[in-house]
Amino acid sequence: MKAGLMLGVNPDATREVNDYYATDPNSIYKSKEFFEDIGLNHNIWECACGEGHLSKALEKLGYVVKSSDIIDRGYGECIDFLAYKEKWYGDILTNPPFKLATQFIEHSMKILNEGNLGVFFLKIQFLETKTRAELFKKSGLKYVCVNSSRVCCAKNGDFDEYFKKDENGIYKGGTQCYCWFVFQKGYKGDPAIKFI
Repeated sequence: MKAGLMLGVNPDATREVNDYYATDPNSIYKSKEFFEDIGLNHNIWECACGEGHLSKALEKLGYVVKSSDIIDRGYGECIDFLAYKEKWYGDILTNPPFKLATQFIEHSMKILNEGNLGVFFLKIQFLETKTRAELFKKSGLKYVCVNSSRVCCAKNGDFDEYFKKDENGIYKGGTQCYCWFVFQKGYKGDPAIKFI
C-alpha cells in the first residue's frame, strides 16, 4: 500500500491548480453552536468563497456575508484577498487555499480590528511544524475546534463526483480530519481545544 493511501490521500491525484476544494455546507450547520459560543460577529467576510458553499449556509443562519474569491466562479465579488489593504469591520471565515493558509491568516490579522476573529477551516495537520507554532503565537490562535465526524471537501466543488449521500442527504466518505482554527486579533493566551 502506498504511504499516501495509508494517510487517506490519493498519491496519484492531481491537485486543483488554485487549491479549490469546496467545503460541504453541512459543516456550517453543525458548527452553529460553536459559532455562537465564540461570539462570531454578525458581519462575516468569506474571502475564498468559490461557488458560495459556506456563504449561503452562513446566510441561512442569519449572518450578513461579504463573499469574494480571486477567481470568478459565478458567486461573490472578484477580489484578491491577499492584496486587500482596507480594514474589515467584522470577522473573517473561510476555507482558504491550503498552500496559502498561512498568508491568509497573517493578512487577516493585519486588516481585522482588535478583538475580531479569523476563522479558518483547515486539516488538523495544520497544527504541525515549528514555523506554524510561531504563527499561532504571533497571530493569536484562541481555539482549535475538531470536527468529530469527517467533513467532505470536493475538488472543484463537485461533491457528486467524489462522494455519496446518506439517508439524510448529507455527503459521506471524507478521509480527512478538519478543524476550525480560530484566531483573535490581540489574543495572547494559550489555545483551547473544542469539539463538534
